[in-house]
Amino acid sequence: MSAPRSAGKGLATGPAICSDIGSAIPSQIVAKLSASANRGVILTAAYAGSMEAHTAHTAHTAHTAHTAHTSRSQASPAPVPGSLSPKRRELDIERLTNEQLDILVIGGGVTGVGCALDAAARGLRVGLVEQRDLASGTSSRSSKLLHGGLRYLESRDFALVREALHERGLLAKTVSPHLVRTVSFMIPLTNRFWQRIYFGAGVLLYDLLARTGRHPLAFHRHLRRRATLELAPGLKQSSIRGAIIYQDAQIDDARHTLAIARTACHHGASIVTSARVTGLLIEQHNGTEHKSTEHNGTEHKSTEHKSTEHNSTETVVGARFRDLETDTEYECRATKVINATGVWLDDIHDMACPASLSVRAAKGVHLVVRRDCIDSESGIVLRTPRSVLFLIPWGDHWLIGTTDTEWDHDRAHPAASSADIDYILEHANAALERPLTRADILGVYVGLRPLLDASDDDTTKLSREHAVAEPIKGLVSIAGGKYTTYRVMAADAVNAAVAGLGKPVPPSVSHEVVLLGSDEWEHWSQQADELACCSGLDRDIVERLLWRHGNRIVDVLEIAEHEPALGARIPGGAYIAAEVVHAVRHEGALHLDDVLARRLRISIEDEQRGNLAAQSVASLMARELHWSDQRKDEEVRRWYERVEAERAANAAPDDSTADSLRRRAADTRGLTDT
Repeated sequence: MSAPRSAGKGLATGPAICSDIGSAIPSQIVAKLSASANRGVILTAAYAGSMEAHTAHTAHTAHTAHTAHTSRSQASPAPVPGSLSPKRRELDIERLTNEQLDILVIGGGVTGVGCALDAAARGLRVGLVEQRDLASGTSSRSSKLLHGGLRYLESRDFALVREALHERGLLAKTVSPHLVRTVSFMIPLTNRFWQRIYFGAGVLLYDLLARTGRHPLAFHRHLRRRATLELAPGLKQSSIRGAIIYQDAQIDDARHTLAIARTACHHGASIVTSARVTGLLIEQHNGTEHKSTEHNGTEHKSTEHKSTEHNSTETVVGARFRDLETDTEYECRATKVINATGVWLDDIHDMACPASLSVRAAKGVHLVVRRDCIDSESGIVLRTPRSVLFLIPWGDHWLIGTTDTEWDHDRAHPAASSADIDYILEHANAALERPLTRADILGVYVGLRPLLDASDDDTTKLSREHAVAEPIKGLVSIAGGKYTTYRVMAADAVNAAVAGLGKPVPPSVSHEVVLLGSDEWEHWSQQADELACCSGLDRDIVERLLWRHGNRIVDVLEIAEHEPALGARIPGGAYIAAEVVHAVRHEGALHLDDVLARRLRISIEDEQRGNLAAQSVASLMARELHWSDQRKDEEVRRWYERVEAERAANAAPDDSTADSLRRRAADTRGLTDT
C-alpha cells in the first residue's frame, strides 16, 4: 500500500510563533516541518496527471485566497492551506459560474464534503454549494462517536458493523487522528448470568469484527461488581452485579466535517456556503434547456418542469443557486450533480422527477451536563425499551442520548420537547446513584438522521445502510448511512457519478488522504508543553487547540502572536479570541451562529448557551467581515432570540408545540423550511 497523502503538512513558515520556538522544539523538526509545509500536497503521478486540466486555475485560486488577508503586523503570514477565506469564496463563486465542472455537489454535511474531497483527490473539477453552513445540519449534532453500532448486531447487520469498524480504524490511525479519541464504554450488568452471556457474546463479536480490519482497539474485559463500582462509583450500587467494558472512538463532528471541506479545497475543490440551490438545469437531448422547481426562500412552488415519471430524454447539466449573502442568482454547469443533502434529499428530487430513493427524518436528542454530574471514568451504555442510551465523556462534559423518533417539522432547526428531555433523564437516572435534574443540563441539541424510507412506522427499525441512485440522467443521489461510514458513502456516490463522465478517472484514494491538521500527529500530540511555553498560553488551551486543529495549531497561534490581545479567553468557554478570527479568515464562518454553534461549541457547553460570548465574538467577526454596527447588533439579537426559542421549545409538551416555539427565532440566513 502506498504511503498516506498529506495535506498542508507541518509548521507554518511565516514569522515564528515566538522568538524562542527554536529552543522549545528541536531545530531539525522545525526545518523538516517548514519544508513539508512548502511542499503542500504530495501528489502521485496518476493524481498529478489528472490535475493537469485545471492546475492553472487551482494554483491561481489557492494563491489568491491564501494571500487575500494581510497581517496587521508588518510581516506577512505564511499561506494557510485549505483556507476558506472570504476572498476565496468570491473566487469560488466566479469559478462555479464560469467553468464547466465535472461534478457539482449539493450539500455541505459530512457526506457532501466527503464527495467533494473524493472527487477532487481524483483530479476532477469539483464544486460544492451549501445553503447554510458547513455541518449546519446533522453533521454537527450527532452522538460524536465513530463506532460500528453495537446494537445493530441484534438485527444482524453484520456487514454494516464490520464496514463501520473498519472506517473507525482508518480515521483514527490515518485519515484524521487529531480529531479522534479512544473512549471506553461499560455495559452495566444487573443480572449475574444471562446478561453477561448475552451481552458478552455481542461485545465479543463486535471486537472480532473490528479485528478483520486495520487498527483494532483494545479487547473488551469483564468486570466484577467491585471493579465496576471502582471505575464508575456513580452507578446505582443496589442493582449492579458487574459490567463489560469495551473500546470505541469519538470525534468532534463539526470540526471533522470542516477539516474534510478544507482538505477538499486544498485539493482544488470550490466550496461555497450560503448558496441555496433554487433549481436544476435540465437539458433535452435535442439541445434545448429548461429550469426546474424553484425555492424562493419562503415557499416551495413548482414552475416549468414537473414530471411524473423518469424522462430518458432529459439530463441534469447543473444547477441554479442564490448567494444568500448578496441575494444574487447564479448558474453552475456540471457534467454530473451529486445530491448529498440528507433530510433535504427529496426536495432536490422534486426539482427534476420522482425518485426511487426517499428519506425519513429520525430525531435524535442529546443533553449536555457537567463532567462532575456523573462519577465515572468510563462511558456508559444503557438499554432502553426502544434502543440504547449513551452516557459519553466529552472533555469537561457528558453527552447523554439519544432518542429515535420520527420528525416531520422544521428540518433546519429541529427542537427537543420536554417529553424528549424527560425520556433521557428517566432512563439515565434508572442507572445512576445521584439522579440528574433539569438544573444539571447545560445544553440540548437535536440532529435528524436521514434514514432510507420504508413502510415501517418505527424509525428505530429503519436501516442505517446507504444507497446510491440516479433518478434522472446527470443527477446522482446518496441517502442513508452513518456518520462513521461517510468516506465509503462518498466514494460510492462519486463512483456512480464518474461512470458517465466519458473520460478515464482514477479510483478513489480517499483512504490515503490525510486531512489537514493530522499529518505527523504522533509528533504534534506531544508538543503541548513546548507550544504552551513558547506561546504564553495556558496548557489546557493549547491542549484543546491541538485536538481541534492538529498541526494547524500554528495558524491560530500565529494570529495570537501577531496580536497578543487575541490570546485572551472568550467569556463562557475555554476558547480564545484568535480562534474566532481564524474561523472567519480560514474556516468559512460568515455568521455569528457559524462560530458559536460549530467552529466553537459554546452553544452546548455553556449554561448560557453562548449568550455570554455573543457580543465579544460578534465584535471580532465584525472587524474581520467589515460589518456595520447595525449588522453586528442584528447578528447578536438573532442569537439571543435563538437561545430563547430553544429554551421555550425545551419546555413544550410535544413536538408540534416545540416546533412552533422554535420557529419564533428567524433563521440567520433568512431561510424558512416548509
